[in-house]
Amino acid sequence: MKYECTFKFSKLMKKLFLAATMKQPILLLLLCVAFQAMAQTETVPKGKGTFITPEILAGITAESNTDFPESSSTIGLYVNFGKDQRYNSQQWAYRLGFPKTGIALGVVDYGNTEFLGQAYTLLPNVEFNILGRERRNFTMNVGLGASYFNKTFSETDNMLNQAVSTHLTWTFRLLFQYKIFETKGIDWRLGGGYLHHSNGHTRLPNNGYNSLVGSVSGVISTSKKSTATPTTGQQFERSSFYYLSPRVGYGINTLSLVYNDKKPVYTVAISAGKQINNTFKYGVGVSYRYYQHYYDYIVENESLVQEGREFENLKDNPTWSASNITLFAEGELLLNHIGLTFMVGANIHKPAYDIDWRINQGWDNTPRDIPENWMLGEYNSKYKLKKAIATRLGLRYYLFGNENNPSHNIYAGASINANLGQADFTEFSIGYVYLLKR
Repeated sequence: MKYECTFKFSKLMKKLFLAATMKQPILLLLLCVAFQAMAQTETVPKGKGTFITPEILAGITAESNTDFPESSSTIGLYVNFGKDQRYNSQQWAYRLGFPKTGIALGVVDYGNTEFLGQAYTLLPNVEFNILGRERRNFTMNVGLGASYFNKTFSETDNMLNQAVSTHLTWTFRLLFQYKIFETKGIDWRLGGGYLHHSNGHTRLPNNGYNSLVGSVSGVISTSKKSTATPTTGQQFERSSFYYLSPRVGYGINTLSLVYNDKKPVYTVAISAGKQINNTFKYGVGVSYRYYQHYYDYIVENESLVQEGREFENLKDNPTWSASNITLFAEGELLLNHIGLTFMVGANIHKPAYDIDWRINQGWDNTPRDIPENWMLGEYNSKYKLKKAIATRLGLRYYLFGNENNPSHNIYAGASINANLGQADFTEFSIGYVYLLKR
């Protein structure tokens, strides 16, 4: 039985890798980021600061829809392979309080093998010291990666599980951990936090898995004996440079259950701001997006844009109606080659989102030909917030390390874009950064 479980796990991880490398450039980027997270410490003495952390999670998962399949407790097992950046002499490690970086492999069981199954996860992660670089008892671990689900929504035999409808999903994890005691070579910790899975609106239904979990873990040092000492006492001069950064993106999303095929979302954006201490970036910018689903719905004269219906006027200029303009503020943490990006913006033009809202927020299973008396989504306060506020979370991999503030750099990025907190589309992007040296 033991060898059978090991075989099944490795077989599923192989599926995840093959899907990532052959079908999904976004997941390929996540794999690159994961392995680069272990290669960020080229200035660290060989074998120094490495560790393995086995971790057991247990908690509850919220029901994703009405009549969601019954389940017992959510239970997970993760093994994190990481490095302690206290031995890293690069500035980003110092500015971020010498965090830990790693790659976690994990499996989460949702307590119902027949309908909910298990998630097999690859999770690049970084762990920050909440109380300062010298006090390492209380930490926050953040991870963004990918999972493979062996059970998904099916119209024929799994209709009540509307959490995910694709085998491959995004995975986000946030844990707060506290060291309770230590034994020889092991730091024992208790933790608690949040676990989320979603396919980024690439297929519906996609209500997602949202879990509250507690954890028990042990950080096991695997370092070889070395005369090297931590670099925590070093100092760096402050630096500040302006940057200019254009990017282009190719995303995919779906419109509704009846328009459930993947279609592209094209993005062009430019931003400008400051890069501080080789580690932090903040700026503002503007983006233009074009949604193929919106355009096709309009030009194919679908139900809600037909003569006499609510959105008839969108046919006057279908391309402009299917467009979106956003003013945004962005921030980024730079870990040399890796960037963790965050964005929040205001949509100043997104007229076709009204079609999206009306179809998806009214009665369930809205048909292609919508009757005049069909209950559509109401224009309430939630609608106003989601139409107005755009958010974005993602990872970037830079060709040149940011430790030396290169004047010219290019990156590939993967991100999940949302209307406030609701997934809008998943995107792969390429960008250029010009640093104005003073």
